[in-house]
Amino acid sequence: MGIEIDVVAAYPVNDEVERVLGLAETLGEPVTVTFRWEGREEEHAVLVPAATLALWEHWAPGPRPTRDTGGGGQDAAESARHELAHPEECGPYTLFRRRVGGRTAVAREGAVVAELLLPEEAHWLREKAREVRQGFMDPQQKAAFEEFLARQRP
Repeated sequence: MGIEIDVVAAYPVNDEVERVLGLAETLGEPVTVTFRWEGREEEHAVLVPAATLALWEHWAPGPRPTRDTGGGGQDAAESARHELAHPEECGPYTLFRRRVGGRTAVAREGAVVAELLLPEEAHWLREKAREVRQGFMDPQQKAAFEEFLARQRP
């Protein structure tokens, strides 16, 4: 993933959200978004284009492990944060929030083009997909790649 973009939506209104969604769709790369809603804490998310997410989920070994709250479910604060709501229109895009998992699907003209993920989930998926994908390299290619990674700055 070569491009890393951070976007701050200070006053997230439809046209600003629409611009961020269009950016992620056009680039085909994940976009880190910080939402600054008036009167609320900053919210961080990663907008991942649908094709990129499909690739990550293909290579990731399984679903991301979730924290155990003792009762096997979400804690009250998290479930309240992800209440079911009507789809939200942002120009040509429609946002569908999921109650479970913290994701929001972004659709345009009836097709999902991206998803908003929690930063931790996006990072986990990207890393696991990379690790598994590297496991499918032939031994010479894998050795060359590991040598290349060792030369990279942290």
